[in-house]
Amino acid sequence: MIILLLGSGGREHAFAWKMIQSPQCDTLFVAPGNAGTASIATNVAMSPTDFEAIKTFVIQEKVDMVVVGPEDPLVKGIYDFFLNDPALNHVPVIGPSKIGAQLEGSKEFAKEFLIKHNIPTAAYDSFTAETVEKGCKFLETLQPPYVLKADGLAAGKGVLIIQDLAEAKEELRNMLVHQKFGAASSKVVIEEFLDGIELSCFVLTDGKNYKILPTAKDYKRIGEGDTGLNTGGMGAVSPVPYVDAVLMEKIETRIVKPTIEGFQKDGISYKGFVFIGLINVNNEPIVIEYNVRMGDPETEVVIPRLKTDLVELFLAVANDKLDEITLEIDQRSATTIMVVSGGYPEHFEKGKVISGLETIEDSIVFHAGTKLDNGTVVSNGGRVLAVTSYGNDFEEAIKKSYQNIAKLNFDKMYFRKDIGNDLK
Repeated sequence: MIILLLGSGGREHAFAWKMIQSPQCDTLFVAPGNAGTASIATNVAMSPTDFEAIKTFVIQEKVDMVVVGPEDPLVKGIYDFFLNDPALNHVPVIGPSKIGAQLEGSKEFAKEFLIKHNIPTAAYDSFTAETVEKGCKFLETLQPPYVLKADGLAAGKGVLIIQDLAEAKEELRNMLVHQKFGAASSKVVIEEFLDGIELSCFVLTDGKNYKILPTAKDYKRIGEGDTGLNTGGMGAVSPVPYVDAVLMEKIETRIVKPTIEGFQKDGISYKGFVFIGLINVNNEPIVIEYNVRMGDPETEVVIPRLKTDLVELFLAVANDKLDEITLEIDQRSATTIMVVSGGYPEHFEKGKVISGLETIEDSIVFHAGTKLDNGTVVSNGGRVLAVTSYGNDFEEAIKKSYQNIAKLNFDKMYFRKDIGNDLK
């Protein structure tokens, strides 16, 4: 098969790494890719949201399947674009339809879906610039801390958790009236704060059948001890040590099954990943959010634990035959530590030469924000590299990742030194 993978991050490098292991994959193109994907596949200078360019490329290269990594092309409707074009509709797209992608594209749509299908979630209401004062009144009815979420896509940074009521009101006005997150915060969802431990549940579905992938936990804050600004994720651990069979059974029966059944009841075409952000409150799983693709950096620990052929899984999704596949999971733990640019998630510099990549032993380095500059690997984003390791437990795996990070270097390189400490 000739496969086109869309995206340029650590998630896409992990997908590419796994997909090229499949005997089904003859040629893998990655658009636009990064320095890591360039070493194992063929990068194509093409935006994942330039549907016309993608169409031309797919026809020209006789592409057999398109796998969508990031959320933007999904929310913009790439699945529907292929389905509705006679020249493309024979090519399966791994990712949900435009309406399915609204589960991530609109926090309000997701909350309405959760309530409609009786899936446990936090109490909420949503507001616009016109109803900002009502929103301030609604905040007064809640106990602190206050959770404000930009309704639209804000690259994982549109959620604020605030202790002080006056500050929460001020931030609500900043988001709605002063467009702190641009168009993404033209509507804001306010919800009650849930106190518990977060985890991520990943599901692959053909819209009817589903497979639950290994659990993972990521670390969002830039600073050690979970302090400072939210990022796209500073590290991840899989499996999550405190998730036992009882909790998994609750997650499946109360959340996963009703979600997939909800797609069918609502006529939502969904062939791809469902990322369910959960919080475990006194051993009761409650949904915080949906994403409609794999998480990053969770992909860098979940995919390495899959023994099953990923391309076979995608073919089964395309052909509604996911129930015929047995999912095999590596029982070892996997951990990943993100190495980021100094200053991230605020101002940071790109183009820093990365050294030490060739010295890595017993870890996998997934490139997140890199590019080739005259044959030299340089930084090209906030999150630069994800160093993934296996171990008999997460502590052994984390130790390996930190030992290998010590061999890497670029100007102003930063990483958290406490990933996994909360699980010990």
